[in-house]
Amino acid sequence: MPLGCGVGLRTEHVDEITSTWPRMDWFEAISENFMDSGGRPLRILEQVRARYPVGLHGVSLSIGSTDPLNRDYLARLRALADRIEAVSVSDHLCWTGVDGENLHDLLPLPFTEEALQHVVDRVHQVQERLGRRILLENVSSYITYRHSTMPEWEFLAAVARRAGCGILLDLNNIYVNAYNHGFDPRMFLRFLPREAVGQFHLAGHTDMGGFLFDTHSTPVINPVWALYREALTRWGPVSTLIEWDEDIPPWPRLAAEADRARAIAEEVLGAAAPEQATSA
Repeated sequence: MPLGCGVGLRTEHVDEITSTWPRMDWFEAISENFMDSGGRPLRILEQVRARYPVGLHGVSLSIGSTDPLNRDYLARLRALADRIEAVSVSDHLCWTGVDGENLHDLLPLPFTEEALQHVVDRVHQVQERLGRRILLENVSSYITYRHSTMPEWEFLAAVARRAGCGILLDLNNIYVNAYNHGFDPRMFLRFLPREAVGQFHLAGHTDMGGFLFDTHSTPVINPVWALYREALTRWGPVSTLIEWDEDIPPWPRLAAEADRARAIAEEVLGAAAPEQATSA
């Protein structure tokens, strides 16, 4: 069931949220910020969850790594998801470390059949341990691999199809990668399976001159809003989240960004029926 338009739950806004309980469709919490915490952080999360749907979004699953899956991490993630009855659990289609060392970055994968099968096998294991379907997000990237044999959208679609997981489609990341690697961002949308897309992410980025850098520190720009309109036309109503993680603005500014997303969705979905996406 689509949740509408939400925002990330951030420390800077907690006092205002818990004192005024503002109009917001849903919140997304970073999994790792609450998996090992008790006391006030967990109490706040439970208070928010009592009034709004809450999804969990992780940054340490490292689904593409060659390291063994961290069973303790998965057990703690499941416990948290079960405790708050999370409406979704998501992470990134990437790797974050090697030999047990977390590099604290979302590193892109080579788009090869070997990498694809490796990820699919691991997604099956993760979903079995969590007891639920997960969503995987396309990441922003600043390099490509010579050994890649397929475009990013084909790889993402194949992971979802073979593993039975969902897609968290980050439209800002598509725009950033299209600029950095020279492809049409609309091409990305055309080849994803309609039934797999479970969420949209929208965010801002920074123009570094020769490339775009995914910073989540600025408002969503017009070309990304245009991509959002096309995605809504293609998939219909999909839970949408505004990400703003650096230079975080006051609550009214963040809420206004979610309001804009909601207004665009109402405008587009009131004027056009969902369009069937082309399968990869």
